[in-house]
Amino acid sequence: MSASRKFDLRRVAIASVVGLSLVAAGVGIGFWLAQRPSMDMAGQTTADGGRVLYWYDPMVPDQHFDQPGKSPFMDMQLVPRYAGEPEAAPGVRIDPGVAQNLGVRFAVAVKEPVKASITASGVIAFNERDVAIVQAKQGGFVERSHRRAIGDIVRAGDALVDLRVPEWTGALAEYLALSKGADAALAAAARKRLAMLGVPADATREAEASAVAPSVFIIRAPITGALTSLDVREGMTVEPGAAIASINGLSPVWLMVSAPQGAAGPLKPGGRASARFPAYPGEAFTGKIEAILPAANAASRAIEVRVALANPDGRLRPGMTGEADLSDAAPREALVVPSEAVIRTGRRTVVIAVLEDGRFAPTEVDTGPTSGDRTEIISGLSEGQKVVASGQFLIDSEASLTGVMARLQASPPAAQDAPYATTGRVTAIDDKGITLSHAPVARLNWPAMTMQFAWGPGGMKNIAVGDEVTFTFRKAGGGYVIETIERVGGGR
Repeated sequence: MSASRKFDLRRVAIASVVGLSLVAAGVGIGFWLAQRPSMDMAGQTTADGGRVLYWYDPMVPDQHFDQPGKSPFMDMQLVPRYAGEPEAAPGVRIDPGVAQNLGVRFAVAVKEPVKASITASGVIAFNERDVAIVQAKQGGFVERSHRRAIGDIVRAGDALVDLRVPEWTGALAEYLALSKGADAALAAAARKRLAMLGVPADATREAEASAVAPSVFIIRAPITGALTSLDVREGMTVEPGAAIASINGLSPVWLMVSAPQGAAGPLKPGGRASARFPAYPGEAFTGKIEAILPAANAASRAIEVRVALANPDGRLRPGMTGEADLSDAAPREALVVPSEAVIRTGRRTVVIAVLEDGRFAPTEVDTGPTSGDRTEIISGLSEGQKVVASGQFLIDSEASLTGVMARLQASPPAAQDAPYATTGRVTAIDDKGITLSHAPVARLNWPAMTMQFAWGPGGMKNIAVGDEVTFTFRKAGGGYVIETIERVGGGR
């Protein structure tokens, strides 16, 4: 074949391809123009006057699309959702049989006496109100220390140190001399002076009994407790007013409880407390709230609650840790539900309320303190309202994911009695029925299509092929029956 012949054939092939492309493009544009009234974008108005909100696949109704077309899930066209289409009822309805299988239990919000109660950890500390400071009222010398050390437990009256105090010895000798004289007033003044100088009362009584002024005085513990400081040793010189020892009482002791800010508000002095300690498993120590400290802990921002616990046998030692249940002194009436009915998601607190028509709906609530297995409801519920006490996590998560709970229904809802209504164009008529090319039917999730309807009790009307009509119909058996039909605009 010659070169010129090959060139001519190539030009013919290229022209054919271009021609076919133009024809295909023309056909596609024509089809788009013909179908445009039913393929408007979401939010626009269709040919029959309805505004499309979105398109969806009836098999996957939760997925919305902005444009019509083929479903990515099923081999079918997407269906439009029109403005004015009835919305699903709030909440979700679950068949009673399904609810029983899920183990759903119910409870009622009731008013009953409650106490604000919290559980928090604490540490045993010395009772700072039960402290004794032993001082030397006059200067002297430490004769003996009785081998005491910090941390020792002493009883009231136990010897702490022996002091040699020359001024006390001289004052006692003067008093003994005056007490033998005839002037009783001078003797009384001398005895009063002994008390002013700080001479121990037992030393004065011993001197009166023996008629001899002692040179060494025993300093005794004024209370029972633990030595928290001991500042003298044998041979030391003691200045007037110097501290000899300090003693902290051991009963009652303080349990310093760190209560969360959000729970400490209702607590008041005088409230009850029950404490447990790892050292004494199974044993509870009861006490009362003595004070709520005025400042929060700078590090933890917790509120310090001071609890007084009796400790007659000294088993509770400062530094021990424990857990305390704190509650109000007197109960008050409040609306409560079982604590298991309350769902705390972090951002919100909800319960699953049972509505009047048997549906379930998440209801946001404000909660107060928890007392035992009951939680106070401040707002969001009313007395007598029924809530879900178990199985609510399944209901709440399902409602959050889908917005409806139709998949949990054991049976479909009852059929609606109202007839379906739409518009269309007559394409064929016979004795058995009429064929109509009709607009979408929102209640049935039907797109625009052509189908045949049977004649209803009214029979054939004065309708001709090509007429634009409005009509209503019902489902009957395996098909649909015309109930009313009227011509629009005179027809063709």
